[in-house]
Amino acid sequence: MSLPPPTASAKLSAPIDLPLVRRRFGQPQRVAESDFLRREVSARMQERLALVKIEPREVLDAGCGEGADLPVLQKRYPEASVIGLDGAYGMLARAAEHQRGAQTAMDRLFGSINKWLGAGPGAGANGPVLACADFARLPLAANALDLVWSNLALHWHPQPDRVFAEWRRVLRVEGLLMFSCFGPDTLREVRSAFESIDLAPHTLPFVDMHDFGDMLVNAGFSTPVMDMETITVTYETPQRLLEDVRAWGGNPLESRRRSMVSRHQYQRLLATFEAMRKPDGKIPLTFEIVYGHAFRPVPKTTAAGESIIRFERPSR
Repeated sequence: MSLPPPTASAKLSAPIDLPLVRRRFGQPQRVAESDFLRREVSARMQERLALVKIEPREVLDAGCGEGADLPVLQKRYPEASVIGLDGAYGMLARAAEHQRGAQTAMDRLFGSINKWLGAGPGAGANGPVLACADFARLPLAANALDLVWSNLALHWHPQPDRVFAEWRRVLRVEGLLMFSCFGPDTLREVRSAFESIDLAPHTLPFVDMHDFGDMLVNAGFSTPVMDMETITVTYETPQRLLEDVRAWGGNPLESRRRSMVSRHQYQRLLATFEAMRKPDGKIPLTFEIVYGHAFRPVPKTTAAGESIIRFERPSR
């Protein structure tokens, strides 16, 4: 599958070491402590999705992780086929475990009901399909989906412009893309603290929502809607804060510092975090959450570049 080259105006997020991202997220126990934020953002995305009147037949959760959003999407669209896709095989393995556990519970429930009714053994509905792949190279045909959903995953890909082009390719006309990701103010306290010990990059330079809007238009989406909000998480100790930063994926930049910080540097780092304590005694950690949604529009030209003119029959 070939993808068109990015446009001259496309802005790549960062030189991200994608294999490293997959290895880190391939260890579910390593990132489990940070899942509370993904669940919170997912709930806020669901509120936005409830305002859009669609009845999708095929739904993709891009960056499904352990699969927490899959049953939520299936419940919202019970007639739809749901696909969970992630680049980290370890996450998908955990999602499959959760799915088997849920299926076993359903089998027990329906088996008891069928026994009481005198019917034959029951079987629960098939769960979502799981797939491991790169966001920018989906194992799906063109025009295969009605909804692409992605919760706090896009910022880990080094080429979001290519991802948007691929998501548009697999969406049907008037299909919906809805996503969330981290914005530039995310982890600003971490950047500030590390600047006290060296000049190396210690966090991703997250993409601004306006740049994402431009990428969506360049990829062929219509009237993208972008907004953002800030969520602040507070900590008792800088050590606990840094543990969560690592659980969120840490620093996967190819240009990251490879050597360990010295004891003196580490103590200076902790002191910088201590100086950030608010009047309530807590250390804040900022997350800028960017939300976006857009539709694949009705085409105005054919594949050969010919203009399409539509005539509407006048109503009587």
